[in-house]
Amino acid sequence: MYLKVHPVNPQGRHITHAVETLRNDGVIIYPTDTMYGIGCSVFSKKAIDRIYQIKNQSVTKPFSFVCSDLSHISEYALVSNPAYRIMKQLIPGPFTFILPASRLKQLPKSLISKRKTVGIRVPDNQISLAIVRELGNPILSASVTDLNGEVINNPELIKEMFENQVDTILDGGINVSAPSTVLDFTEDPPVVVREGAGDISELLSLEKK
Repeated sequence: MYLKVHPVNPQGRHITHAVETLRNDGVIIYPTDTMYGIGCSVFSKKAIDRIYQIKNQSVTKPFSFVCSDLSHISEYALVSNPAYRIMKQLIPGPFTFILPASRLKQLPKSLISKRKTVGIRVPDNQISLAIVRELGNPILSASVTDLNGEVINNPELIKEMFENQVDTILDGGINVSAPSTVLDFTEDPPVVVREGAGDISELLSLEKK
């Protein structure tokens, strides 16, 4: 199903439809504050396997996932006091945080790296946050790309390419095509693994405080 969703005040019925899809081991495409993401419930192994096939991605490469806020993150990862102070200033926003995993037995192995870490996002996007809040648990986050790995940010094109591969597509308008900035908080001080849409200068100023 293809649904046009208001980016600021998402229609409740559309969010509920997406959540019902996720609860039934479905796969959705949804907007974030950077790219469109292919997602499912982090507790649906069946749906995660489908996404690996859609992405044609090796199962040895873990996916990141979306939480609703900092408190939600702390349910799935260990957040040190220094990390908390920085993350509090950056959430919600275009950042992915690499943190030590805290629920190794509950989370699928496909979300945990060999270093026992997880990648977690809290995007500044009302649609994705509404989905996570209503679902009650995180959703997987894999960028929507074409066969050449190029990012697709036009929902009409996404519909043409993926309508037969996923269960629900949420159209929140044309999106920013820059990836999130990835910050590794297992290092002290934290390491910028990838520079993306996030403001690195803001991070550096926070570290000095």
